Amino acid sequence: MAADLMEIDDSLYSRQRYVLGDSAMHQMAQSSVFLSGMGALGVEIAKNIVLAGVKSVTLHDTKNCETWDLGCNFFIHNEDVLSHRSRVEAVCPRVADLNPYVQVDMSSLPVDDNTDLSFLRKYQCVILTEASLNLQKRINTFCHSQQPPIRFIGCDAYGICARIFCDFGETFEVSDPTGEEPKEIFIQSITQNNPGIVTCMDNHPHGLQTGHSVIFREVHGMVALNGTVRQVTVLSPHSFEIGDTSQLQPYAHGGFFVMVKTPKTYSFLNQTKHGVCALITFLFSTHQAPLQIHAAMQALDNFQVKHCRLPNIGCLQDAEVLLNLTEEVPVNTEVVRCLSRTARGTLPPLAAAVGGIASQEVLKAITGKFAPLQQWFYLDTIELVRPLQSLAVEEFFPRGDRYDGLRACIGESLCLELHKLRVFMVGCGAIGCEMLKNFALLGVGLAKSSGEVCVTDPDLIEKSNLNRQFLFRPHHIQKPKSTTAAGATLDINPELQVDAHLNKVCPASENIYSDSFYSSMNIVVTALDNVEARRYVDSRCVSNQRPLLDSGTMGTKGHTEIIVPSLTESYNSHRDPPEEEIPFCTLKSFPSVIEHTIQWARDKFESSFFHKPSIYDSFWQTHPSPDVVLQRMQEGESLEGSFQVIKLLSRRPGQWKQCIHIARLKFEKYFKRKALQLLHSFPLETRLKDGSLFWQSPKRPPTPIDFDLKDPSHTFVLVLSNKCNLNLIADCLDFFGHQDLSEDTVTRILSDVKIPEYRPSEKVGYTDETARKPDSTKMPLSSEEEREAITQLEQAIVTNKVTPEGLQMRPLQFEKDDDNNGHIDFVTSASSIRARMYSIEPADRLKTKRIAGKIIPAIATATAAVAGLVALELIKVVGGYGFESFKNCFFNLAIPVVVLTEPAPVKRTPIRNNIFFSIWDCWTIFGHEDFTLSDFMNAVREKYGIEPSMVVHGVKMLYVPVMPGHSKRLKLTMQKLIKPSAARRYVDLTVSFAPESDGDEDLPGPPVRYHFSPESKAP
Repeated sequence: MAADLMEIDDSLYSRQRYVLGDSAMHQMAQSSVFLSGMGALGVEIAKNIVLAGVKSVTLHDTKNCETWDLGCNFFIHNEDVLSHRSRVEAVCPRVADLNPYVQVDMSSLPVDDNTDLSFLRKYQCVILTEASLNLQKRINTFCHSQQPPIRFIGCDAYGICARIFCDFGETFEVSDPTGEEPKEIFIQSITQNNPGIVTCMDNHPHGLQTGHSVIFREVHGMVALNGTVRQVTVLSPHSFEIGDTSQLQPYAHGGFFVMVKTPKTYSFLNQTKHGVCALITFLFSTHQAPLQIHAAMQALDNFQVKHCRLPNIGCLQDAEVLLNLTEEVPVNTEVVRCLSRTARGTLPPLAAAVGGIASQEVLKAITGKFAPLQQWFYLDTIELVRPLQSLAVEEFFPRGDRYDGLRACIGESLCLELHKLRVFMVGCGAIGCEMLKNFALLGVGLAKSSGEVCVTDPDLIEKSNLNRQFLFRPHHIQKPKSTTAAGATLDINPELQVDAHLNKVCPASENIYSDSFYSSMNIVVTALDNVEARRYVDSRCVSNQRPLLDSGTMGTKGHTEIIVPSLTESYNSHRDPPEEEIPFCTLKSFPSVIEHTIQWARDKFESSFFHKPSIYDSFWQTHPSPDVVLQRMQEGESLEGSFQVIKLLSRRPGQWKQCIHIARLKFEKYFKRKALQLLHSFPLETRLKDGSLFWQSPKRPPTPIDFDLKDPSHTFVLVLSNKCNLNLIADCLDFFGHQDLSEDTVTRILSDVKIPEYRPSEKVGYTDETARKPDSTKMPLSSEEEREAITQLEQAIVTNKVTPEGLQMRPLQFEKDDDNNGHIDFVTSASSIRARMYSIEPADRLKTKRIAGKIIPAIATATAAVAGLVALELIKVVGGYGFESFKNCFFNLAIPVVVLTEPAPVKRTPIRNNIFFSIWDCWTIFGHEDFTLSDFMNAVREKYGIEPSMVVHGVKMLYVPVMPGHSKRLKLTMQKLIKPSAARRYVDLTVSFAPESDGDEDLPGPPVRYHFSPESKAP
């Protein structure tokens, strides 16, 4: 099974491998898991660990399907309830269908206080849900006593509260507690002292903690440090001590260090001995004391032991009994009473969130990757139910339908509001699939007269999606995500009103997703994977006063952000720092880390196989007659891009042999001559004006590479010419009849390639880090280049290279997910050789693919957790809750840490005379065909009582008093000054106002939406 798993890793598990690594993937492919309880929490865990790719899972349950299950178990269907099928029989085949490489078995035999537990010895991890406290303790004790111990996880969800308990044995070794990839940090100085102090270059933060260890490389002067491991004591974010360096040679220059990952051992107690242990508790509420929540749920366990049931819904007597069971620990009585009332209920989003977190603990248990929970984790949603306490108890009583579990927690009225909800979800990938499942279980948008879930996504399903987008199956590959997910969601809840679109949400689609469309929706949910799309959707939500729920993941990290009109800031209110670009001179001449060589290779691909062919195609479409082009150039006319295009035409290969010749010459140019030229311009002994060496960290001097076909790393030429029966050059040139040339044939062809003698140039390369790559197509041609272009075009015409086919190229879009197209092979080979040229540790194909393809690591556990957290907030938005009820979240399941915070409150800007505005405010002015700019300013003055001083539309200044000629614009109509678009019959203008006191600058007010006609309605 392990071998089978690794064979499909690249296509199915690629995103997850970036999170867990090969070693953990192998361990999972050899591990068996026992999971008991197929309720809301159990089925979430089953889904996540089967998608992750464990060897086998045994699902255990003894209950039959009930109507109640339809609202919390997405793998139980109505026919299962009607036939009184057992839950495990219904769920097992549908869980197995998630991943054909995982063996899924089922068991319905009773497991109780009298059961012989020896059958558990074949499992590496045991997970219990819906199990009594006594059974949990008994099985936990058994697992703890085994050698090696069986990893034990207990999970429970009762209404508003959920918990996880982990016991991985007395000594559990973790190979990588954080999962963070160590970075190379360059050194500014090292003192010769006791202790020696290391300072990072350019004050770059090292990210270390006291007790961490680092290994040193390429240090000059203090060479004895190279290859040694030193434990650090942190002094500042940019410096640390490394022990005695007084007996070493003085530090000269250069070098870097990398943090050494050291295994860490954790110790666990079983439930019978734990007491409170190391409680790790994260709450939705106002941070109730961990002991209080622990005590409340322990009291609930005792209640079940004494009464063989959970507290009845709305029973005040049961609530008092439960409260009395917590007398030993001071508790918040409100929490206990809410827990008593909701304990029989189920919140599917809470199960999804806790199920995602618990599933990550399962993967930790069987792989030893990432720091485990020690030992309790609690999550409560009291903020969700607190405002509902004044409702009549009948609101929460069961009615015999699929929503009884939900109704017990939030009441009938809020359930009906969810049914009537109209949701617009943008994106239908991993988070989108999880959100649709949550919508279906909550009954979102199922009211035929008013409810709807509208989802749009232009993408098609790829094989790599199947690992975390659980609504898709292998037979769905290359089908649209949105329509496929919509159909699968109807299997969960056939009453759902879902409308699936294939559109991208962007300015070009505003005729579809217009203001009236947004106005028809109650809430917008984003399930996107890029910042720019989020920013655009956020701007449309602010413009149309619609709440937005945003979330995202990166590996084990996740975030949620709740944006509510007039209450919170918007997504665009805060901006992450822009992604740092690699300086052009670094890419061209001075790479220092593997990311630089990978980006260089990626740029070479873009330039050779997309950018240049695109320019070539565009040029000949604009100038279809080469004879006319020649004549115009001979007459002295300058045609943009002509030199580059004609050079491509003259060098265009006509047969496979020429492709291999080109590849060989490219190798010589990139990996030998570039190095020779750089060392000619800057010899190793070159010094700067201050006397320091030019070649010191982070600059690395290059070493010219001699071509050797027997060297496996030189497959660059094969990749570029004929690797895997695909030829990037020929493919780009749209050749037909690809040939499969053997290595012997390629060797013979390469032996005939004549390598011109190298002659160094006196031109100095780029060293300015602020310089940007020049656009060669827009640079003026020298007279020599003009003559060369004319001569080459004349020769091409004479040799019949200007046939219709010869004037066409097929640009290749870089495609990271097709392993047969040679694109990643090209980048991997080119990057590896360049890394060797600069003495940089090369990256394997997997790492190269992630960096070159800008792939975001992903795993189903984090996806399920963020979707569950967002869906809980959606209920609050629907209920019209106050600001203090909402929670944003950031988590990292690897560490593990979960941080819940209030959203940032909306900022209100004062204008004057107690007039304030925020990003959610929009003033409106209705005009007509003859409405002038002067009329507009008078209307603003009369309606809002403020004197306009300046009017701006986007970046265009419509009226600035000090600008020449602007006073004449006052008489022009608004329609003449601003042409309305077909999609919108209004424009948003920025109007500034005169300050209250002299000397102050004009203040910009809220957007003023000007409607070109009285009939136009504000959204």
